[in-house]
Amino acid sequence: MRAPSRSSGEKPRVLIVDDSASVRQALADIISSDPELEVMGTASDPYVAAERIRREVPDVIFLDIEMPRMDGLTFLRKIMAQRPLPVVICSSLTEEGSSTLMEAMEAGAVDVVTKPRVGSVEFLQHSRMRICDTAKAAAQAKLKPRAAQPLRVEGKFTADAIIPRGWARRRADLESASDMIVCIGASTGGTEALRDILLALPAECPPVVIVQHMPEKFTAAFARRLDGICAVSVKEAKSGDAVVPGRVLIAPGNRHMLLQRAGSRVSVTIKDGPPVCRHRPSVDVLFRSAAQHLGPQALGMLLTGMGDDGAQGLLEMREAGAFTIAQDEESSIVFGMPREAIQRGAAVKVLPLSRMAHVIMQARNHTVDMVKAS
Repeated sequence: MRAPSRSSGEKPRVLIVDDSASVRQALADIISSDPELEVMGTASDPYVAAERIRREVPDVIFLDIEMPRMDGLTFLRKIMAQRPLPVVICSSLTEEGSSTLMEAMEAGAVDVVTKPRVGSVEFLQHSRMRICDTAKAAAQAKLKPRAAQPLRVEGKFTADAIIPRGWARRRADLESASDMIVCIGASTGGTEALRDILLALPAECPPVVIVQHMPEKFTAAFARRLDGICAVSVKEAKSGDAVVPGRVLIAPGNRHMLLQRAGSRVSVTIKDGPPVCRHRPSVDVLFRSAAQHLGPQALGMLLTGMGDDGAQGLLEMREAGAFTIAQDEESSIVFGMPREAIQRGAAVKVLPLSRMAHVIMQARNHTVDMVKAS
């Protein structure tokens, strides 16, 4: 189900819930500065927010976690149980908070943004675009029924700013490798989608590298959470980490992740650089490096998310001989990134989320042609 319907010309209305008056004001100023968004109101705690929602239903809620009287996680669970709405968690960059954040994502939050540091001009300049883009994406989110179950920026840059175009792989290197390497990109709704895919993979799955749009520090908690519930090993990537079967590497927040090859050994490099397609890490950067260093040894998957990050990179992977997949609209929380890839002709196949793990396992020790024939 979606949030309350609105006409195509209406702006998404955002309700901000935070016990800090200065944070509420900072978020309200950021969101209201975007002509495509409207601040419906603010609330100092969940009780005030609940009263406001009874009078007028917002399209998106920005929700703090730590608040008096009722914490944000409890309020989120009540929202999802009684009247599901798109909720964006607004949290501080702390290790302790990142663990609670994972619980919030599992409870139904669609995305997370970093809480504004009041008085930090640099933060506001770098985060304004991220906050507004997240609000717009959340307003488009399709909320799916949640049954009880186990834990399951700045200027517009292209990947050229991080990694130049051109071929870097050698045929002999490709022929010496036995496993295909799975490259996955996701944004809004991606944490849930990735959880579903990785839970379905056995310990001996092919190598997997992932870019999920998420702030720094939160990616480490996300990786730890997945590692604790999945058969496959999951970790936040560090430069030099080997890309090997049975291991999933997740790009750290606020850093780009690239694939590198030395003979038959494939590893990741973590580096700084400008946001690409408004994101750091960027899916386009990962996918371009896969096209250059892996060619047909790669399997590319572009999952749910708003915008176009990953669409060009997926096209480059396909042109390099990789088997490429875009998530279908029905199973996507936000069908932005996959739609853009499909429109560009970047996807060999368009598949539902439920088929992704199966395709990954078909790719193990197979050529791309064998995957296509499956």
